[in-house]
Amino acid sequence: MARFFYSLLLYLMTPLIWLRLLWRGRKQPEYLRNLGERYGFYRQSVPEKLIWVHAVSVGETRAAQPLIEGLQVRWPEHRILLTGMTPTGREAGLQVYGDKVIQAYLPYDYPGAVDRFFRHFSPDFGVLMETEIWPNLLAGARRYKVPTVLANGRLSLRSARGYARFSALVRPAFAALSGVAAQTPGDAERLSALGAGPVEVCGNLKFDVPPPVDKITLGSEWKKLVGQRPIWLAASTREGEEVLVLEAWRQVCVPDVLLVVVPRHPQRFDEVAGLLQRQGLRLARRSLGMPESDTQVWLGDSMGEMAAYYALADLAFIGGSLLPLGGQNLIEAAACGCPVLIGPHTFNFKQATEDAIAAGAAQRVDSPEMLAATVNRIFSQKTELSEMRSAAGSFARTHQGAAQRILTLIERWTNPAGR
Repeated sequence: MARFFYSLLLYLMTPLIWLRLLWRGRKQPEYLRNLGERYGFYRQSVPEKLIWVHAVSVGETRAAQPLIEGLQVRWPEHRILLTGMTPTGREAGLQVYGDKVIQAYLPYDYPGAVDRFFRHFSPDFGVLMETEIWPNLLAGARRYKVPTVLANGRLSLRSARGYARFSALVRPAFAALSGVAAQTPGDAERLSALGAGPVEVCGNLKFDVPPPVDKITLGSEWKKLVGQRPIWLAASTREGEEVLVLEAWRQVCVPDVLLVVVPRHPQRFDEVAGLLQRQGLRLARRSLGMPESDTQVWLGDSMGEMAAYYALADLAFIGGSLLPLGGQNLIEAAACGCPVLIGPHTFNFKQATEDAIAAGAAQRVDSPEMLAATVNRIFSQKTELSEMRSAAGSFARTHQGAAQRILTLIERWTNPAGR
């Protein structure tokens, strides 16, 4: 009954969903393409044997790389269907996998759309990345006898409390999973409490994602062109944070330091450029070339080059954390050997952040003033900067291995050999 009313609400919200698509399509026209797929209508031809992996957007798409490559090795007779929900995630899938996978949008969670999805693709089994729990989708997977696993599962305390308010709806969805590979013991406990089972702790897949060699090379080339200037990176900044970063920037007294700002969302590139210009800063944009010798801020308005920015930087601040937005992934920075500063709000990446701080790879700052003071201190103490860089690489290597653990569980929980 709870799922019936949930589906009814979805149908009633359809005009709002269309308005949201049109609104987002103003800045990203890609949102208005392949609309049929969002309702379960597909044109792709379907191979006889198919494994379905769902990664909602860019971060999950990139994190799935070691898992998808492992699936291709273990079940070479299967093709991979990679579904997502955003155009940027789809573009990331094209960059990472090319034509090695089939890509499509996962339909909205309407009962009819879900039925069309499973009838068209008929996957042998499915893997959902992180916390993609959709009641009709998981009910459909059970109805069509598609074992489905939650991989790299994570659930913050805040999200768990939210789910618990709708337990009549979400408990059957969690119970429909064939198994959950959780990132941390805390995630496992919260997922189990909501009805998921079996649940095992496997670590974070993002530690297994190697930085792209071509991007590391690109970052090294940038560094040579920039010269001896110290480089401070503000990575994955969110709306409202650039103002705080610039407040800190004006208090930084490191000679000739170059600030590199890379907004989290590409639709904000022009907005952030306008902010920087209004602040009277000498600005260069990645899309227009390299910074000049007198450039104060280089705007990273490019997609898929974050590893290059980390390879370029001497020190990085990870955005989404000065404001209560939950933080962003710091694992990629560590894998590139880049020391990290992180704000007070990291509830979406709680364990990884705490582990990085304990390992000496990251430091927490509570305000723009503390951010500026920490940047000044670290750049003035070369030994501390070198030690943090070394600790970052060690931290990333120590936590690898989740992909193989998850693959073993997928084989146990889905039994694809018998399908």
